Amino acid sequence: MNIPGWRTGVVLMVVGVAVVAVIEPAAQTTGAGTASARAGAATYTPPRTPWGDPDLQGNFTNTYEQGTPLERPDQFAGRRLEDVTGAELARAREDIQKRTVGNFQGPIHAPDHWWQDNLFLERGSQAWLVVDPPDGKIPQLTPEAQRRNAARAAARKASSRGPADSWEDRSLYDRCLTRGVLGSMMPSIYGNSHEIVQAPGFVVIRNEMIHEARVIPLDGRPHIAGGLSQDMGDSRGRWDGDTLVVETTNFKERSVYRNANPATLKVVERFVRVSPTQVRWTVTLDDPSTWTRPWTFSLPLTADDQPMPAYECHEGNYGLKNILSAARAEEREVARTGRPVGTPNEGPSNESGAPAEGR
Repeated sequence: MNIPGWRTGVVLMVVGVAVVAVIEPAAQTTGAGTASARAGAATYTPPRTPWGDPDLQGNFTNTYEQGTPLERPDQFAGRRLEDVTGAELARAREDIQKRTVGNFQGPIHAPDHWWQDNLFLERGSQAWLVVDPPDGKIPQLTPEAQRRNAARAAARKASSRGPADSWEDRSLYDRCLTRGVLGSMMPSIYGNSHEIVQAPGFVVIRNEMIHEARVIPLDGRPHIAGGLSQDMGDSRGRWDGDTLVVETTNFKERSVYRNANPATLKVVERFVRVSPTQVRWTVTLDDPSTWTRPWTFSLPLTADDQPMPAYECHEGNYGLKNILSAARAEEREVARTGRPVGTPNEGPSNESGAPAEGR
């Protein structure tokens, strides 16, 4: 795991970094979804920048939605998102917290470990994230997408490369390169800080993980040429009343969200300040070559009074080095013993590692 530099706070002595100090949101909703977001936006008038745009600026966190299922859990089949509130929502969040914490084993399971303060999952404001289709489920993959996924799986199976033959075999996240658009703002176990900065004609969204900034022009310029692609895509913004609407295209295949088709995916995000302490982030994914219909998820970004910490991923990325060195150690062990690592000996071994005979 990559452990970046954190904001000042509790210090984890093992790796020498500081831990995110999670704050209690000043105005946490109890039932979230498009209905509550519309209600909040309709009753709240956001402040204006000196040049007259709605003011979205600030430091935000989505840490309270960690563990929130993307799709509607089966236990809420037939229910609407905005109806799961109060004690029922609290119980669901407590169940998520127990499952999340229970997935960690060994020393990291200590109650005072660095990530524990990030697991205030009971403070989450909604029971799932997908708000359209109404059933809360991601639409089915198209036949074309199924063929693409099957081809990828077949290529991996046929490859003679292992999962750690090279740094290029590891994920872009492992390599501290990118989490891509949407991935960079989805809740995670840590690194959930985001900053919105505005200037005349531009909005900039800075993400703690992995130290990326999206510069979004608002002047109506067209997207870059179709033959060009970027890990964070090409974003263009406009104001629809008090809502910032951002359309992103031109994705790279290696970092596109959920294995969509980078040539046909269009992501439309909507940012609207619904209270002094909260911005609602709503995302629609439209890719007719991947899903049978567009779909939308939504979650709140809650104001955070702490500045966004530096995510010094490369400087502390011992995880990648250790993954590769461990793979080389396993290869040496296999060459020495002729057995896969972890294979039990048939009997006592001599110093060469071969089973001893006549003893």
